[in-house]
Order: sequence, then structure tokens, then C-alpha cells
Amino acid sequence: MDPRQPGTWDDACVSSVRGARETVAAQNAELLRWELVVWTAGNASQRVRGRAADGSEDLLVIKPSGVPYDELTPESMIVCTLDGEPVLGEGAPSSDTAAHAYVYRHMPRVGGVVHTHSTYATAWAARGEPIPCVLTMMGDEFGGDIPVGPFALIGDDSIGQGIVHTLERSRSRAVLMQNHGPFTIGRDARDAVKAAVMVEEVARTVHIARQLGEPIPIPQDRIDHLYERYQFVYGQHGSGSAGPDEGGATSSVGTQKESE
Repeated sequence: MDPRQPGTWDDACVSSVRGARETVAAQNAELLRWELVVWTAGNASQRVRGRAADGSEDLLVIKPSGVPYDELTPESMIVCTLDGEPVLGEGAPSSDTAAHAYVYRHMPRVGGVVHTHSTYATAWAARGEPIPCVLTMMGDEFGGDIPVGPFALIGDDSIGQGIVHTLERSRSRAVLMQNHGPFTIGRDARDAVKAAVMVEEVARTVHIARQLGEPIPIPQDRIDHLYERYQFVYGQHGSGSAGPDEGGATSSVGTQKESE
């Protein structure tokens, strides 16, 4: 199978691509529903895993560039290789495709990526300031502070490099790219959208708390306890928001940060 040639895809690949296009269209609509995006800004994508263990046959599905959210359909979603090359769909993919593709190439566990310009999270990004872990919700979902990534321009994979470099050093599933906005990762597009919703919620809450005084930080050992419980105990069948990897030691999409 040649991922660049849809005519060579087997039935399983065709079905996976169809399902991913449906999911990505639906999850981009969720960004609008949760008021995380305006006009055509922002995007959600999802990996389509091929049969090759090294990921060489993987694809990604992402929204088209500059198309209003209320006009998106599964058929309008663009299918690309992990080099960002469009192979199925009409029009150009999102201008952030190179960033998403870089994340997928360098973080094999990641199955979904989301970018928004949600107001409060982007305000923290404009300040170049991490969101401090002062809420149990943050300990649960992100395992600590939400870090800031470096300033980078759209157009190549510079943003993707900054995302990967930052998240490889943190167990957070979110990064605030300086002067730009939040990016989140997940098992799939829905999981990454959930992280984007949570980022905006904690960004808003911590901002409001700081208007009243200095928020109380949570000690690292308590953060570790919250994170472990939420990831590996909370929910049905002991599965949290991300779930353990094959070794049962870390989130399926993040890197476990050693306690300081």
C-alpha cells in the first residue's frame, strides 16, 4: 500500500480514513460549540494508523484552510501524509498542517492534535507565562503546570518542533505557544479537544483567582498523587483521560516527568 496513492489503499485503510474524516469534522464542530475558536481560526486533526509498525504508512486528517466551521463536512476534510502532503480532498489543508505532521512524526503515541486561539489560554500565551498548577483539575488532567513553548512563525514545521521539544519535557498534554495560542494532544481528536476545553477552563479560573490574590500552589507530591489517580484509577475500568501505555507507567500521549 502506498499512502500517497488512495487507489492502492485496502478496504481497512479506506474504512479508517472515512471514519477519521467523520471524527475530525465532528470534533472541529466541537471547537466552535465550546467557543474555543472564531471565524476560521484553529483546527483539529487525527492520525490514521497504517499497518507499518514504523508509522511510514500513517496518514493524518485535518480541516481545510480558511473554510468556515459551519461549512465543514466529512468529505471536506483533507487527508495528508505525515510529511503534510495532501493526498485526498479538495483544496489546501490547514496552514498548521506542518505543525501537526511534525508532532505525529515525532510523538508516535499521539493520535490527535488540536490548536485554538481560545481567549484566556491565548492571553497566557501572549504573556509567555505558564499556567501554574493551583487547581486539582490541573493536577488531574495535565500533571502540573501548563508550559510555554517558544515563539515560532507559521509556514513550516517550526511550531511543531517547539511543541514536541516542550511536551517531551513535561507530562502536560497542552502547551501554550508564545504569542500564538494553545496546542493540545490526545489519543485521538476527541481526546485532544477535551484537553483544549480543559486548558481554557483552567486558564480562565486561574486568571480570575489572580485578580483576588496570589493562588496557592499545590505541592508536587500532591500533584503526582492527583495525576496518577486520574490517569490510572478514575473512570470506568480504571481508565482516565489518557490511559496507561503498554508499560503502565505513563500517559499514552505524554512523557512522565520525574517528581522533583
